[in-house]
Amino acid sequence: MSFRNERQKILITDDSEINRMILKNILEEDYDIYEAEDGNRALEVIAEHKGTIDLILLDCVMPNKDGFQVLSDLKRHWWREDIPVVMISAEDDQAFIMRAYKLGASDYVTRPFNAMIVRRRVDSIIRMHMKEQQLADIAAAQIIARHQNNSMMIHILGGIVEFRNGESGLHIMHVEALTDMFMRELMSISDKYRLTSGEMAMITTAAALHDVGKISVPYSILNKPGRFNEEEFEIMKGHTVAGYDMLNSIEAYKDDPLIRMSSLVCRYHHERFDGGGYPDGLKGDDIPIAAQIVSVADCYDALTSKRCYKDAISHEEAVRMILDGQCGQFNPLLITCLENLADTIPERLADAVSSDRLFEEDMHRLVEETLEGCSLTLRS
Repeated sequence: MSFRNERQKILITDDSEINRMILKNILEEDYDIYEAEDGNRALEVIAEHKGTIDLILLDCVMPNKDGFQVLSDLKRHWWREDIPVVMISAEDDQAFIMRAYKLGASDYVTRPFNAMIVRRRVDSIIRMHMKEQQLADIAAAQIIARHQNNSMMIHILGGIVEFRNGESGLHIMHVEALTDMFMRELMSISDKYRLTSGEMAMITTAAALHDVGKISVPYSILNKPGRFNEEEFEIMKGHTVAGYDMLNSIEAYKDDPLIRMSSLVCRYHHERFDGGGYPDGLKGDDIPIAAQIVSVADCYDALTSKRCYKDAISHEEAVRMILDGQCGQFNPLLITCLENLADTIPERLADAVSSDRLFEEDMHRLVEETLEGCSLTLRS
């Protein structure tokens, strides 16, 4: 929620019409009011007006879906952090209050309502949240500027690898877009992996470097039209460790969070959940979740893209192969993400490529200039 000059908006959720009326009378002079008679309707209103509601007054005990369930849903959809919530109850029980705070409520008021207390608490929370958001916006602008610079250099390096590998440049864009899709879906269906927005941005950027180690693979192997023999496959598999070592050898940036994340993605994106991957044969969540997500994205795009050694297969066939375990075993939660997203992936990928087309063209130009300036011999 960014600072807005218009009147702030409050959603009052209570199954009692009288309670809603009392709260509305207390607050409507200074705020625009939305109302919901139960938890399900509250979530509908929040979805309809996402980004414009500044505070929620939420009754604990309601039919169909109570206030605690609404708080849990807000948390699952990443909305709670954007909208402060004040819980309402006739209960003054400490267990009730602690449960509300643990689920992320900003404050707790009891009935019968004291108009002055309600008004002051609402005013205070909204002012405090607006200040927090203004500070967050300033910090975000600085982070975005740095991220854009990092992203540009990463795309140049990734583009060099794809150029050498005879690819179109779309693989990086696809893997990034797919990584973002799977990651957001994973956050929405499970609380097992709690990633901050900053970590999610880093993982998406790191996905562009997943194959950077291929720069060390001989061209004759990298672009071989037929199947690898055993020795060639071992050399190709070495790109995972090569990328990891390459990034960790950059002394000036070895402690940079993005470089650390990228190095883990490089090394572990060919590991499999059952331990059947490489280079280290890691199992389950011993594999960093960032690498697990990029692994599914990379696998899908490799299947649906034309390579020197194979033709592209259809979206439907690629999804079926992954779900059937023909590409190795993936995290069951990520398989669920693929199932949930399957119908929308082609359209969303097309949209992502379209929106990034100018960026892609700039990257190709910069890659060519970088290669020319460095006088790299790519086909040796």
